[in-house]
Amino acid sequence: MLKAVKFCCAILLIPLCYGTASSVVSVVRASGSADTFWVAIVSGAGCWVIVYLLLPKPIWIYVVGHEFTHVLWAWLFGGRVKRFRATSKGGHVIVAKDNFLISLAPYFFPLYAVVVIVVFFVGDIIWDWTAYLPFFHLLLGAAYAFHITLTLHILRTQQSDITRHGILFAAVVIWLGTMTLLMIGVSMLTAKFDLQKVFESCWVETRNLFFWVFSLF
Repeated sequence: MLKAVKFCCAILLIPLCYGTASSVVSVVRASGSADTFWVAIVSGAGCWVIVYLLLPKPIWIYVVGHEFTHVLWAWLFGGRVKRFRATSKGGHVIVAKDNFLISLAPYFFPLYAVVVIVVFFVGDIIWDWTAYLPFFHLLLGAAYAFHITLTLHILRTQQSDITRHGILFAAVVIWLGTMTLLMIGVSMLTAKFDLQKVFESCWVETRNLFFWVFSLF
């Protein structure tokens, strides 16, 4: 019954998926002149892809980040962690509180990329790391590519986090989480787009698609 409700919610949220994707495209276009940012980001991502293809995959590092993301989101919702286990063959976390965001967070929340951002902003406040900004963007690109490639790698096997919520519902939540973080992240890092305008654009695109679909009936 609960899966059926989630399936219906996923169908209703599809226009929002389009709206968020459209807003991300707008943000990227608006930040197109941020040459230093994009060159470094793409270079970092490219470096990681080469490492991913040619060297043994650091599965243990990914699993630790994956399981710790469950922990962070459980803490965010006031949950208590009872058990934490991470090995190169897989991991497991038992928390006192659980919901679909805690379960699916590791698939849309790039923990190591967020760590890079937090370390830079803290260091910049204390020591003024402005001169190291291109290097920071390089690391950020590598960290985000690390998240995407290894997430896709583990998704080749069945993941209980996803199947217990329903594949369509999980896909919609992961998509919305990823697009929302990209909207916020690119807007803040390039300083080329106002966040309020980003979300307004998202709402307009979502509303227009919803009314268009509704008009077909």
